[in-house]
Amino acid sequence: MAKGRIRAKIRRSNLYTFACLRPNHRQPDDPISLPDGPGFSRLVYCNQSDLHRRKPLRYRSNNISTTKYNVITFLPKGLFEQFRRAANMYFLLAAILSVTSVSPFGAVSMIAPLSIVVGLTMAKEAVEDWRRFIQDMKVNNRKVTVHKGNGVFGDRTWQKVRVGDVVKVKKDQFFPADLLLLSSSYEDGICYVETMNLDGETNLKVKRALEVTLSLDDDTSFKDFKGMMRCEDPNPNLYTFIGNLEYQREIFPIDPSQILLRDSKLRNTGYVYGVVIFTGHDSKVMQNSTESPSKRSRIEKKMDHIIYILFSVLVLISLISSIGFSVRTKYDMPKWWYLQAPDSKGLYDPGRPALSGLFHLVTALILYGYLIPISLYVSIEFVKFLQAIFIDQDIHMYDEESGTPAQARTSNLNEELGQVDTILSDKTGTLTCNQMDFLKCSIAGVAYGTRSSEVELAAAKQMAKDLEEQGAAMSNTAYRRSEIELETVITSRDEMSHKPGIKGFSFEDSRLLGGSWLNEPNAETLLLYFRILAVCHTAIPELNEETGTYTYEAESPDEAAFLAAAREFGFEFVKRTQSTVVVRERYPKYDQPVEREYKILTLLDFTSKRKRMSVIVRDEDGQILLFCKGADSIIFDRLSKNGKMFLEDTTRHLNEYGDNGLRTLALAYKKVEESEFSDWNNEFMKAKSAIGSDRDSLLERVSDAMERDLILVGATAVEDKLQKGVPECIDKLAQAGLKLWVLTGDKMETAINIGFSCSLLRQGMKQICISTAPIEGTGNDTSEAIKENISLQIMNAAQMINLEKDPHAAFALIIDGKGLTYALEDEMKYQFLSLAVECASVICCRVSPKQKALVTRLVKEGTGKTTLAIGDGANDVGMIQEADIGVGISGAEGMQVGSVHDNSFLSLV
Repeated sequence: MAKGRIRAKIRRSNLYTFACLRPNHRQPDDPISLPDGPGFSRLVYCNQSDLHRRKPLRYRSNNISTTKYNVITFLPKGLFEQFRRAANMYFLLAAILSVTSVSPFGAVSMIAPLSIVVGLTMAKEAVEDWRRFIQDMKVNNRKVTVHKGNGVFGDRTWQKVRVGDVVKVKKDQFFPADLLLLSSSYEDGICYVETMNLDGETNLKVKRALEVTLSLDDDTSFKDFKGMMRCEDPNPNLYTFIGNLEYQREIFPIDPSQILLRDSKLRNTGYVYGVVIFTGHDSKVMQNSTESPSKRSRIEKKMDHIIYILFSVLVLISLISSIGFSVRTKYDMPKWWYLQAPDSKGLYDPGRPALSGLFHLVTALILYGYLIPISLYVSIEFVKFLQAIFIDQDIHMYDEESGTPAQARTSNLNEELGQVDTILSDKTGTLTCNQMDFLKCSIAGVAYGTRSSEVELAAAKQMAKDLEEQGAAMSNTAYRRSEIELETVITSRDEMSHKPGIKGFSFEDSRLLGGSWLNEPNAETLLLYFRILAVCHTAIPELNEETGTYTYEAESPDEAAFLAAAREFGFEFVKRTQSTVVVRERYPKYDQPVEREYKILTLLDFTSKRKRMSVIVRDEDGQILLFCKGADSIIFDRLSKNGKMFLEDTTRHLNEYGDNGLRTLALAYKKVEESEFSDWNNEFMKAKSAIGSDRDSLLERVSDAMERDLILVGATAVEDKLQKGVPECIDKLAQAGLKLWVLTGDKMETAINIGFSCSLLRQGMKQICISTAPIEGTGNDTSEAIKENISLQIMNAAQMINLEKDPHAAFALIIDGKGLTYALEDEMKYQFLSLAVECASVICCRVSPKQKALVTRLVKEGTGKTTLAIGDGANDVGMIQEADIGVGISGAEGMQVGSVHDNSFLSLV
């Protein structure tokens, strides 16, 4: 441990070849050419934050605020909010006139009620905004370790972090600002980042430092560190970054894989060093948020219209009265000897009847002013306040596990809850628990797993309900059969509910558990299947010393579920070194486990483009094996002629699993000869060390050559567990006529599966998928071509709906993030909205936080109806703010983000 640095035992980047590949030495003569002009003018002096205190480099502080008011703006902005109400404006004018001689009342009788009403309402606003301020202060006062000079690091609050500071972030801490990764606790400078609060995904992302900064590996190494960055200006793009680092008289390009974004969380890594690029409201997550809007309920707006009507009636009555007074003053008042005409104040003068009538008009407006009830606002504010208290104390909205009640953050919007037309919801952590459970599998053409998914359970209940309604129309035999099937499903669930739960494993089939698989006729294939689950992954085992069991830190919850399943089947992954994987196998005897070591020769990581991952290992017998798992369409295309023995049966099982809302992957393998691997590995290393724009394509081509002639083994089916009661809730919302849109950062396939699980998508529903994939990257005018293609897809879908003859046909619209970018442009957004409102369900995939807010605004303004937004992370704040009503879910992740609930109407568990 040189220089006292705590080193990890594993160089984890050796586990990657796509996500983490790079040549051994990056060439310093390939900097990124930054465009001239606006948008690329930021200069950051690393470890020299004092230089940024002077103009023109005086950047924003790292202090954030999500409140509606501050000390300066509270009074003017608060008064503006109050006098947006028509009644308050009227009583303000009446109060001003009450100090004049024309007033029939004393000034106090008019000013006091107005002051009380406005004062109480502003006090309520102040209390609610104070809660937001406290939440902001908790975030701003978080501690982070910052370089203070001479290689000494010390704690500093987030709000005092400045651009150019070198910070040290430790495991499970959040990044206080947008950082350039310099080094980490691993020798090769990689780290694992969880971006749940940015894009809703729980998969760990791999980030890596530039090789030139890897030597900055402990506190003292920053004593003389200096450098300069030239990069893009603050912008809301989460997935892009353009810049160069000038260090040691050389220029090195920076890309998004070196950027750590504020509100991301460091996972699986002891610590990282980074230099601050963007702070506070310049950071990308804050660029994706909007200012706290001032929301008014529809009842309040309706009251204003009523006030206008009453005011018109008041003016009419006062006009009639003043005209009569003017006529009587001119013709009759001279005869009234007991009146002194004109009076000493000049309010009535027979010689000037028009002026007397005008004075009387003002007096009448004040005198008849009680036609407009100021007490109405007081009553409504009092009722809203009591309703907010009732919400806070609602026992049905209390979470016993965390001890957290519901909290109404503002009482202005209570009545809007009963007028909601469209609900826009996040998925991860809101609809789902984000917990994958291994539920079923297909091995050697045989389906295993008797437990039913939530989709199957819902379908069985619906079938029984339909049969009950049909009654005599169905035969007694068929009815009883369905009843028995439903009872079996429910019984299975009930039995499992009494067993101690195993995280990630809900499988139930006596043929495979407890070593029974050894007696199956296809035992050799089962053995291969279990070994693929236990070896083909990138997870890290962590031993729980108290329980003696292993937990797994995986890039995705799917992988963790596979490893839990492998363990329960008798193949427990227990150790990973730099080049080996150790599995404790209960084979050939189940009661006598044996530890077997597999040497990792190469690992080809999973990417969204490849849709598969492979690992090449050498077992203890010296045999080289390639284990592969991936999307069925990808794996099936790579099978050898002799590897399709189970293809037909596996395909049928995969279709069934997909219909039941499960996420599926296919598993395959092949044996590799020593000479074949040696030749291929030489080509692979050449591609790996190549420099240039074609390096990725070379790697893909070489990898694809190895991942051919596979032999199909089987498939997995995992279930993303829903929050309790979600399918039933969505059914009830649909019956009530409410529309539900799901806006998620997940990929399209995952979102569709969850749609089925939560009853948002149903069997028989026709899916309309709008995507940019078919023409991406064709020609120089790709953007225009994609735009035309998206427009054409929308037009064709609208035409298909119009030509549909079945009155009961239901449509579901699914659109990806890139397609949504074009669909939300001015010339196309209302065309997209008109299509969406014709569909029973809408799912938007791969959406950014800004897109969530834009979609919400489009629905709100385009339909003119009340919208409700529900989310649990910082990536949902814009959506929550933009909707008429916002609900923040206080989940395990949402509680960690200070800004998510500050702008919501309601905070729930």
